[in-house]
Amino acid sequence: MTIDRKRLAALAAAVPSANSRFQNLEPVPSHGLRDFLRWQLAPGRRFPMGKQYHLLRPDAHLLSQPPPDAQLTWLGHSSFLFQYQGFNALTDPVFSERASPFRFVGPRRYTPAALKVAELPPIHRVLISHNHYDHLDEATVEKLHRRFGDALQFCIPMGLRHWFERRGIHNLVELGWWQSEMLGHDTEVFCLPAQHFSGRSALDGNTTLWCSWLMEMDGYRFYFAGDTGYGGVFRQIGELFAPIHLALIPIGAYEPRWFMAPVHVAPEEAVHIHRDIGARQSVAMHWGTFVLTDEPMDEPPRRLRKALAEQAVAESCFRVMQHGETLVFPANYGD
Repeated sequence: MTIDRKRLAALAAAVPSANSRFQNLEPVPSHGLRDFLRWQLAPGRRFPMGKQYHLLRPDAHLLSQPPPDAQLTWLGHSSFLFQYQGFNALTDPVFSERASPFRFVGPRRYTPAALKVAELPPIHRVLISHNHYDHLDEATVEKLHRRFGDALQFCIPMGLRHWFERRGIHNLVELGWWQSEMLGHDTEVFCLPAQHFSGRSALDGNTTLWCSWLMEMDGYRFYFAGDTGYGGVFRQIGELFAPIHLALIPIGAYEPRWFMAPVHVAPEEAVHIHRDIGARQSVAMHWGTFVLTDEPMDEPPRRLRKALAEQAVAESCFRVMQHGETLVFPANYGD
């Protein structure tokens, strides 16, 4: 499980520094306003119906006194509470009713967030993958900062520091692709590539970075893929970091493929990522909360099960959690 530090440094050095816009490591089609309107205004197109899933209520005792093994609670979409040996982290926390800059328009959540900020155990770190509204939620970030103050650390991709500092948040770890930082004596966080894009308005496209994250804690490797299309970068991640004990991988928001394929994986590609990175255990995310694209809201898990069978991967190795469900993964799970 030793990391090839020389190769990691060479990859980091080869990433072009950003002048005004970031770009993916591999060339991918770029879809602008014209393609977006072609998709939205296609004859006969209907936005799929939303569905509220059954919401489990997380056990407060389990969250306040977790076992030493890894414990994961799905809060909805790409938001998880990850707990390991007394350490608590959130991924892309979005607890608001809408993934939008506005309160009354934009994608709304059909299944409520499994927890409120006030119900969370002490949070030590938040991993932010990029600045889209369904991954970086201003209201949630501000509530977290008000509750936990400067004890809470945000890990962010390059270019987002100013956004956080304008909101009085300064405990930040800002990294570019293939860079890492030690956080204490036994924890290292790695900012790794993803294939996506960024922007919160029509004028700031790709001015901040998008990424995936890997945390290594005393030999345990936890991977958060963020939001991504499929590319060769995942084989590189696997070559450097496999085996990964627990990975969170998106499976939703993939139709129509002609428009979404460069930036959102379909379930079949999610299984490829699971295999490429050498994950012992993966958990599905980025589905079942917001209606963002054209596939039926309940289709991603069905396609995932089919893809697992076709690629000879056991369903137990790539789990689909219920909203609010908590699972425990022993450190040797999948050995």
